[in-house]
Amino acid sequence: MIDIRLVREQPDLVKAALGRRGVDPSDIDELSALDERHRELLARQERLRARVKSLSREVGMARRGGDGARAAALAAESRAVGEEERAAAEETDRVAGELRGRLLVTPNIPADDAPDGASEAENVERSRWWPGQEEGRPEPVPEAHQRVPHFDVATELGILDMARGARMSGSMFPLYRADGARLLRALTSFALERHRDAYEEIRPPTMVLTETLTSTGHLPKFADEAYHIERDDLWAIPTAEVPLTSMYRGEILEEADLPLRLTAMTQCFRREAGAAGRDTRGLLRVHEFEKVELYAFTTPAQASDAFADIVERAEDLLRALGLPYRVLDLCTGDLGLSAARTFDLEVYAPGVDRWLEVSSVSWVRDYQARRASIRYRPAAGGPPQLVHTLNGSALAWSRIWAALVEWGRQPDGTVRLPDALAPWLGDPPVLTAR
Repeated sequence: MIDIRLVREQPDLVKAALGRRGVDPSDIDELSALDERHRELLARQERLRARVKSLSREVGMARRGGDGARAAALAAESRAVGEEERAAAEETDRVAGELRGRLLVTPNIPADDAPDGASEAENVERSRWWPGQEEGRPEPVPEAHQRVPHFDVATELGILDMARGARMSGSMFPLYRADGARLLRALTSFALERHRDAYEEIRPPTMVLTETLTSTGHLPKFADEAYHIERDDLWAIPTAEVPLTSMYRGEILEEADLPLRLTAMTQCFRREAGAAGRDTRGLLRVHEFEKVELYAFTTPAQASDAFADIVERAEDLLRALGLPYRVLDLCTGDLGLSAARTFDLEVYAPGVDRWLEVSSVSWVRDYQARRASIRYRPAAGGPPQLVHTLNGSALAWSRIWAALVEWGRQPDGTVRLPDALAPWLGDPPVLTAR
């Protein structure tokens, strides 16, 4: 969450910054008023507590001096003030909870260089790549055999069975078969191996506590999008970003250990509550999917390089897979709650004739670290400081799987996959009918 001290000391700056995200200035006024009320209540509670302590001392002095009547009167006053202090504490806690609740749903302040805009229609395309671009070849035009949707190709080859997946778990839960499942496994191995040079591989839990999901900003705002097991108060993770953020929750890291880079492959679960009737065929929008995540804890000075590294690694994977893609700089109106800056990578899929988001790389500044209380101890001395956190997909596989199957389809109906996957799928890597 944002720093309440910034709201307190520079409200106009916060209003202007969050106004770029469409936040009403009156929301910041209400936040400021709550903060002021909370501080007033805290001060009153402290005054009452101090009065109780003072009265207790006076009661003792009166008793030691043999003045029973005065001691009784002071004791009665102490009890009354004590009741007042307890009521004040309850009111202080209530307002503190309301203030924290408001802060938890207040979005992050966008980076100065994030483009302004109200919706995804105003995102800025920063670059585009396709095979052969470096040699001057034009952007590829899909052949007729590549314009078949992946769900039709997969049915022909027997490598994806959405109907049986739905029979077991409901709609939008895919079931991969044979070479389809092997392709998924190959993509994960391919990605993790390419990140081994700089990122520690983690295999985190798939179910997490409420405070874990709150630390990233997914709760309370996006509760309707998550799967919750009420009996155990556990949540199925929507991304590995969630458990990776909380690996060091409540800890103080050493600056010498930063940047700290992690990678993880996990199952990801999303209700896609607002997706009824949209993109429900095939793999464009599913409730469960596999994703390799890149994550970094940094100092503020290291954050820019860490952001660039995650973006470059995601692009490197797409180039190795030979998939045409573009990089979008998300405008302020399309940023996620926690993000200060986000680049989305989208792959073009010819069978569905769509650009598909396959990676979202975000710099979160200290927004999550403040929620999770993750700090670092500066090497030069001084008090611990909040870390910056960054995350990005490298990559999310369901849509990559779809794009590979569509681009790789041959005139005879087989699917030729990139040579980069040959170590796991054979040389040449080709999918044929079962």
